[in-house]
Amino acid sequence: MSTVIFACVHNAGRSQMAAAFFNALADPAKARAVSAGTQPGERVHPEVQAAMAEVGIDLSGARPQRLTDELARDAQWLVTMGCGEACPYVPGLKRDDWPLEDPKGKPVEHVRRIRDEVASRVARFVQREGWARPPQNS
Repeated sequence: MSTVIFACVHNAGRSQMAAAFFNALADPAKARAVSAGTQPGERVHPEVQAAMAEVGIDLSGARPQRLTDELARDAQWLVTMGCGEACPYVPGLKRDDWPLEDPKGKPVEHVRRIRDEVASRVARFVQREGWARPPQNS
């Protein structure tokens, strides 16, 4: 199984959204995601929680966490979320950077655009790597 870490500085917005979308789309037998930050905040931004609730994802129980060597040890991927020079580097991991705007303090319409861009990028990533959930039989 592959583990993907989505990382930003505060782990309170973009990386939380990305991990939540990833875990909703990826086959849990193939891959899972965690999110982390280099300087984790105290909580997920309220505007991010609200925007994610609109698409049926509850982040009320999510807590920012620090990106540690222990967390990175079992990972295969590190996807940073446009944090520039503050982005973490973890030797040995495949890496991608998604230059996305920080949603903190933005109006809900703006946060929705960021959320939708995160969802789109995650969906493409999951498909590209062959991690999509199998189709559900109805």
